[in-house]
Amino acid sequence: MAKTYEVTPVSGPIQGTVRPPGSKSITNRALIVAALAQGTTHLTGVLDSQDTQVMIESLNRLGIRVDHDPNTCSIEVEGCGGKIPRKEASLWLENSGTSIRFLTALCAAGEGEFVLDGNARMQQRPIRDLVNSLKQLSVDVECKEETGCPPVCVKARGLSGGETSIAGNVSSQYLSALLMVAPAAQSAITINIQGEMVSRPYLDITLGVMAQFGVTIDRIQESLWRIQPQTYQRPVAYDIEPDASAASYFFAAAAITGGRVTVDGLNQDALQGDINFIRVLEDMGCEIKRERNSITVQGKPLRGIDVDMNDISDTAQTLAAVALFAEGPTTIRNVGHIRHKETDRLNAIATEIKRLGIQVEETVDSVTIHPGAIQPATIETYDDHRMAMSFALVGLKVPGIVISDPDCTIKTYPRFFTDLEQLCGQSS
Repeated sequence: MAKTYEVTPVSGPIQGTVRPPGSKSITNRALIVAALAQGTTHLTGVLDSQDTQVMIESLNRLGIRVDHDPNTCSIEVEGCGGKIPRKEASLWLENSGTSIRFLTALCAAGEGEFVLDGNARMQQRPIRDLVNSLKQLSVDVECKEETGCPPVCVKARGLSGGETSIAGNVSSQYLSALLMVAPAAQSAITINIQGEMVSRPYLDITLGVMAQFGVTIDRIQESLWRIQPQTYQRPVAYDIEPDASAASYFFAAAAITGGRVTVDGLNQDALQGDINFIRVLEDMGCEIKRERNSITVQGKPLRGIDVDMNDISDTAQTLAAVALFAEGPTTIRNVGHIRHKETDRLNAIATEIKRLGIQVEETVDSVTIHPGAIQPATIETYDDHRMAMSFALVGLKVPGIVISDPDCTIKTYPRFFTDLEQLCGQSS
C-alpha cells in the first residue's frame, strides 16, 4: 500500500455485511496453550497478521512445531506437554505486546537461555512488573536496560512453583501470561493481584481458553488465585471467533453514516469483552439487533455520552471517531493504561482530533471531545494499527482525510482497508 491512504467519502448510509478476521487476543492465547498442551491441536478461524506471525515464528524457534495455512485460516500445533524443546533461542516480536509478555512467561517454564526483543516502540513498552513477578518465583530473568522494557533475558531452569504478586493496573497481559504458564510448574503457583485490574474482559478470554483445554483455577479470594500443576488436554478442534475489536470499526461506520451494518460470526455472548462496544453505541442512540450468529447496528442521530471504557479500552479510539459526529461532548474515561499501548493512545487521540480542528480536553486518564466543524487533515498513526483504522472512519463523512502509514494495520488486520472499501461499495 502507498505511504498514505486518502479515504473516499461515501455518498449515503453504508449498508452491508462483513466478517472480520479471527480474534488476535484469542489466537495468541490459544497458540500458547496449544503449545503447552499434550498432543496436536487444530485451530480454525485464526488471524493471519503480524502479531500472530511473530508468535508462530517464535514458537517454532522454541522447537514447537506450528504449521500455519493462511488460505484456510487454520493452524496445527504439536504441543510440547509443558516441556519446551529448545535450550536456547532469540525471539523477535516486533511491537506485539501479547506475544512478548506471553512468551517471556513461557520461556521461564523452559530450561536454557532465551532473549526476547522487538522494535523501537517495543523497547519503550513496560514489562518490569511481569519480570518482577517471575523473579518472585525464582526465575532468573532481567530487562537488559534500566527502563524496565525489552529486551528481556530469561535464564530458565523450569518453574518450581511458589507465591508471587502482580500489579493489575498496567496490563492484564501480565496476569494472563502467568496464568497460562502456571500449569506447567512443578508445584502450585499462588498469584496475589495488587490494585485494580484493568481490562478484565481480557482475563475472561484467558480463563475461557484455558478452560477449553481442561485447566482449572482456584480463586481463593477476589485477588488471590492458585493454579495447581496440570496438563493441558487438546480439544478435537478449537474455533476462534471473529475479532470483536476489529468489528467495532464496522459498527462505528454504521453509526457515523446512519447506515446498517451486520457483522457475521459474533453474538452478545462472545468470549471477547469488546463486543460490549455495541452497548456504547446503543447509549449514543443506535439501534442494535442481536442474533444467534450476527449483530447488526443501525445508525441513528448520535448523542454524546460520558463512559467508563476501562473494560473495553481497545475500542476507545473507535469511540473517539464516532464522538466527532455526535450532538454534545463525549468523555472517554478511566483509560490511563492505554498510554502504555502501541503508542500513548490518549495523547494520540487528543493530538489528532485537534489536527481535525476539534476541541478536545486530555487528562491523565481521559479525553473529552467537543464536536464541531471537521477540517481536512493528514492523520498521523504512530505505528498504531488502531489509530489508522479508527480515524479512517472520519473520512467516510469528511473529504480530505488522509491516513499516514496505512500499512501499520498489518499488525492485526492486513485487509482492513480492502474490507472497508468493499463494505462501502455495498452502500445504497
